[in-house]
Amino acid sequence: MQFSGMVHVIDDDDALRESLLFLLGAAKLETRVYASAEAFLANMSGAEPGCIITDVRMPGITGLELLRRLKKSQAAFPVIVISGHADVPLAVEAMKLGAVEFLEKPFEEDALLSAVHAALNKHARDSQRELERSTIDERIATLSQRQRQVLQGLVAGHPNKTIAFDLGISPRTVEIYRANVMTKMQATSLSDLVRMALVAGLLSDAAAPSSSSG
Repeated sequence: MQFSGMVHVIDDDDALRESLLFLLGAAKLETRVYASAEAFLANMSGAEPGCIITDVRMPGITGLELLRRLKKSQAAFPVIVISGHADVPLAVEAMKLGAVEFLEKPFEEDALLSAVHAALNKHARDSQRELERSTIDERIATLSQRQRQVLQGLVAGHPNKTIAFDLGISPRTVEIYRANVMTKMQATSLSDLVRMALVAGLLSDAAAPSSSSG
């Protein structure tokens, strides 16, 4: 199976960087190496999408500080942390900061490759989900205020008659708005429309719509 995405290796140990570069290359994984977190952060804006492998203890910016900065900037890089010390609190802190895996040196090659494949899969899923949400948000933006009110009523599980009563319009008019909403949202069914609303985060605010006109 071919895994897409760049693996960014950050470690101040020259020998380990070279070792990981060889291992990942042999597994047909594209890899970039950095001698410090500072070097990666300086080039992060232009860094290819993928995942990160970082040592936790490095001079300057440590692996944990890197995690904090990535989290603060909402950078979409799943991070695998490696450490030469069996430190449970350190591992817990790394996971709380968003690391997807914590491996203790020396680690099995298969364990590292498995973690990298999982991280790249996560990156691909997250990227697809973000693209889908962006597309859905664009469709929602084309809805009129009234169409959005009908959408909120639908995803809240209200029948047409209830939506009509809440909005002060006829059930037939609701049907027309509903058909227009389905068309603009490119929904194939009501369940598809609800799924889109869930992706867009609309279900949380799908309260009874107001009776203002639109």
